[in-house]
Amino acid sequence: MKLHNNASLKFILTGMMFIFFASILFLNPGFVGAQDEGPVYVVELRGAVTAGQRSFLERQIPAAVEDNAQLFILIMNTPGGLVDATLEINELFLNAEVPIAVLVAPSGAIAGSAGAFILVASDIAAMAPGTTVGAAMPVAISPEGTQATDEKTINFYSSHMRSIAKEQGRPEDLAEQFVTENLTLDAREALEEGMIEYLVGSVPELLEAVDGLEIEKHGVTYILNTEDAQIIEPDMNLRESLQNWVSDPQIAFLILTIGFLGIYFGLSAPGTIVPEVSGLILLILGIYGIGLFDTNTAGIIMLLLGAGLIAAEIFTSGFGILGIGGAASLLVGAVLLPTEPLMARDWYATFLVTVVGTVIGLLIVVLVVAQRVIHSRRKHQDGGTYFKPPDRGKVIEELNPEGMIKARGELWSAVSYDDQVIPIGMEVEIVKAESLKLWVRPLEKSVTGKSQIETGEIQE
Repeated sequence: MKLHNNASLKFILTGMMFIFFASILFLNPGFVGAQDEGPVYVVELRGAVTAGQRSFLERQIPAAVEDNAQLFILIMNTPGGLVDATLEINELFLNAEVPIAVLVAPSGAIAGSAGAFILVASDIAAMAPGTTVGAAMPVAISPEGTQATDEKTINFYSSHMRSIAKEQGRPEDLAEQFVTENLTLDAREALEEGMIEYLVGSVPELLEAVDGLEIEKHGVTYILNTEDAQIIEPDMNLRESLQNWVSDPQIAFLILTIGFLGIYFGLSAPGTIVPEVSGLILLILGIYGIGLFDTNTAGIIMLLLGAGLIAAEIFTSGFGILGIGGAASLLVGAVLLPTEPLMARDWYATFLVTVVGTVIGLLIVVLVVAQRVIHSRRKHQDGGTYFKPPDRGKVIEELNPEGMIKARGELWSAVSYDDQVIPIGMEVEIVKAESLKLWVRPLEKSVTGKSQIETGEIQE
């Protein structure tokens, strides 16, 4: 009886262990790779690696994960770019919950400097024939030109590159030499040395080559099924396009220079307002472009500047220039503001529409007010009816030679025209007027009975 009970207990325990391990094997994709049949995201990185490119990838990789994409492909052709943006892209690639492939293409393209870091950080590295990777030594810009940076910086980035290569199973020594010796490899050399896995010339060739490939990442095994996969090619939005343009090092330098010149000329010839306002806006954009401001800070500063310029327009006679500059600053600031991760995407689109509508409304009001002010000033200058000296008056304080006269019920400072004394009570005629002072002489009637004032001989 006891043996029978022991056998039953062993049978039950064996069954439970079988069910337990079977559930782990079949339900946990970290142990058995599932056949992925989701879409493939394909994006491009052309030109310098910028904050705009970083923001674009920062938005698209989570979107690919949410869309259950089986692969994310970056087509790259870059001579290098901003250090911060490059390191953040590497971080995105290494921690993405989807396999990342980087293809250096088309033939003749390069993955220089920052591009080498990005290629090494990918899960699948591919290059088209005739392409090159490497030359990732950091440089410093000085008045004499560009030169290799200090040894401390080189050691840091070479160690970082080695660490990335080790994590991705690529030759560490060669990756380190990209930084320390400016090593470059063409596509075939990179394939032979194990720096890349595929030599393909296009996305369709890459999809065909990786079909059925198993990739393990963060304990999860992905089995790619890319032969007939749907391809999604998203584009940059307005904010990312603006970031990408402004943060291009050449564009940022030009914007910064023009901003300085605008402020300089504005201070040299005060009163025009236009150079100062435009120079200040461009200066902030230039500082953001070279990386001294992050996107959040730049957006907030532009919003505050826009509000300040519009307030200045209201309380001063800016002839619309301050208001237009303020509206432009508000618009740029709204575009640069980041999307809140917990806020719905539709809300952000509605927010931008609201900002644009508000800016257009402000511009209309500012332009109408400016037009009225300009018209009023022209009328004042051309009409001549707002200030016109009187024709004649009566002395109420002896002119010897200066005194006071009364004309049109007003008191005027007066001077005897020929320095003769004119007593109180005598009527006088105005010979000329300067500002609020009148030059007068005793009133004398001509033969026709009209004074010199009435015959148009008065000098004003």
